[in-house]
Amino acid sequence: MKKKNVKFLKKLLETPSPTGCEEPVACLVRERLRGTADEIATDTMGTVTARLEGKGSGPSLMLAAHMDEVGLMVTYISDEGFLSVAMVGGVDAAVLPGMRMDVHTKCGALRGVVGRKPIHLIEPDERKSVTPLDKLVIDLGLPADEVKAKVRIGDEITYGVGFERFGQGMAVSRAFDDKCGVYVAVRVLENLAAAGRAEGDFVAAATVQEEIGTRGAMTCTHAVNPDVALAFDVTHATDYPGIDKTKYGHIVCGRGPVIARGPNINPVVFERLVAAAEEEGIPYQLEAEPSVTGTDARAIQVTRGGIPTGLVSVPLRYMHTPTEVVCLEDLENTIKLITRFALDLTEDLSFVPGMGGASTNAQEKVSDDEQIEDGCILAADKEDSRMDDVLEDLNQEVQVLEDFVSSEE
Repeated sequence: MKKKNVKFLKKLLETPSPTGCEEPVACLVRERLRGTADEIATDTMGTVTARLEGKGSGPSLMLAAHMDEVGLMVTYISDEGFLSVAMVGGVDAAVLPGMRMDVHTKCGALRGVVGRKPIHLIEPDERKSVTPLDKLVIDLGLPADEVKAKVRIGDEITYGVGFERFGQGMAVSRAFDDKCGVYVAVRVLENLAAAGRAEGDFVAAATVQEEIGTRGAMTCTHAVNPDVALAFDVTHATDYPGIDKTKYGHIVCGRGPVIARGPNINPVVFERLVAAAEEEGIPYQLEAEPSVTGTDARAIQVTRGGIPTGLVSVPLRYMHTPTEVVCLEDLENTIKLITRFALDLTEDLSFVPGMGGASTNAQEKVSDDEQIEDGCILAADKEDSRMDDVLEDLNQEVQVLEDFVSSEE
């Protein structure tokens, strides 16, 4: 990974963007792609979409990754100036005691710590249990009147840690979920521009509020209305002790991007992702998703009349903790995979299950109007056949009556 790209990734990760407060990262995305994208827009939810126009008439592709990170929110300020909090997204209270936190206020970020009684003052039975979130407080180290002057109910809080490389090709940070995806989306758009563009438009969508229900993906997909879409997110690595591989699969950091398969995934998109990886010689892993996924893909797939959707992820250890871990090479291989997938999209593709193709060979594209017309023709043919049967039955009955009258005469 080049130094300038590491610097950009680090800046994305360390810029606070708890759910509902994604504006600082949105600014980074707009700044990075200004001059490369043909059009950059931000909707009223806060989602940023950057469009790179295609050089032909191929299908439009949207790549979505969410900017928001999990965090906490101030719910109460005590007379002594300590903060009570609630979670924003899925936060494990077990990892909080002793953590340094940043409280984002109208006066800027304030450093605080999550306080917990020392072991000497905890009853033996209490030591065995996790302190619930409503029993934890954040200590800002400030007089109560100053806390109340600077902090408001509803201020959001993030882990007070940042990006660091360690080990062999690994990196640790808060918020890899899913700001590493924002990094991927930006890099893919830049790669496509450098490669002379795809046949169809490419839209990089940095979405908001994924952690509380894929809300940004719902609205931006409706507005963009792409012909095909990919969601990028992180997925659980299962390569460390305590994870049941028979239940969660075998997903390893450093073995390449993860391609999801299941009812949330369009089968043509899935096969084309696999083909792109194999043609580029990119290592990849498969993940079973037997239901809807906990990603933007769940919202994208069922927007409007349905969007053919794929899901690509990178393995992540220790999700939603302050120490999320990824392999940087997995990110670079994901960028290569999605770039190739985009360049391989041609005008003659159909993503209708059973009527499309997973190869890059010419396929008959079936438009919505053609599908409706074919359905009407088929229904009319069936009705004609039914009427022929009815007429034949009536003719037989008439013949029986004529035979009966003749016999009576």
